[in-house]
Amino acid sequence: MFDRLREDIACIRERDPAARSTWEVLTCYPGLHALVLHRLAHRAWTAGFKWTGRFLSHIGRFVSGIEIHPGATIGRRVFIDHGMGVVIGETAEVGDECTIYQGVTLGGTSLAKGAKRHPTLGRGVIVSAGAKVLGGFTVGDGARVGSNAVLLQAVPAGATAVGIPARIVQKSADAQREQAAAKMGFSAYGVTQGDDPVAQAMKGLIDNASSHEHQIALLWHAIEKLSSGARELPGSECVPQDAHTTERFDAEELNRLVK
Repeated sequence: MFDRLREDIACIRERDPAARSTWEVLTCYPGLHALVLHRLAHRAWTAGFKWTGRFLSHIGRFVSGIEIHPGATIGRRVFIDHGMGVVIGETAEVGDECTIYQGVTLGGTSLAKGAKRHPTLGRGVIVSAGAKVLGGFTVGDGARVGSNAVLLQAVPAGATAVGIPARIVQKSADAQREQAAAKMGFSAYGVTQGDDPVAQAMKGLIDNASSHEHQIALLWHAIEKLSSGARELPGSECVPQDAHTTERFDAEELNRLVK
């Protein structure tokens, strides 16, 4: 019990630069109070004392403003920062090293009793302020959920989900698109990142233009190689007697170089 408490205090002091002392964390951090009371409530719940578990959970909500169902599973070194308005449902599972900010809901979309209705957070997941994670899916290790996102689907490990409804941010694709757009004189991030059809069309145009630019560069490179090769051939000053043979050779060489 005291080992877990020391772990919790240490992780808060590591992750929150506003934490000045152990005494301050112990007395003034509602996230810590909620976790301590949840452990007692969860122990009572799993031992079959359901009402006791719910009552302890109710006390924790009154003291901290954080509502954690006694049936929820919370890992080690979890940090609930600020915490006001956090709601964690009965079948939710929060992995080790997770960070949860204020206003977060780990909720469900089903009313079926006994089913896995609430999300599972892997190790080291960060759920930003106001996010709603709804459903019995898994958020992979090290993933991040953006502020005010409404997440309704699984998130791969290490990915970032943002928006309403939340989408997975493809960092490499977005970076390439931004680079291509910068050459055209504007920023791709000036375009709405949601489901606006105009925004989607603009993204498609940027990607298409970038692809064409790459193909043109390959063609120019192939033509330059052909030109330099023709100049080096003996007797290149003379006009070839079989023009069709030369044209066929040039076409074949161009295709080979482009490929």
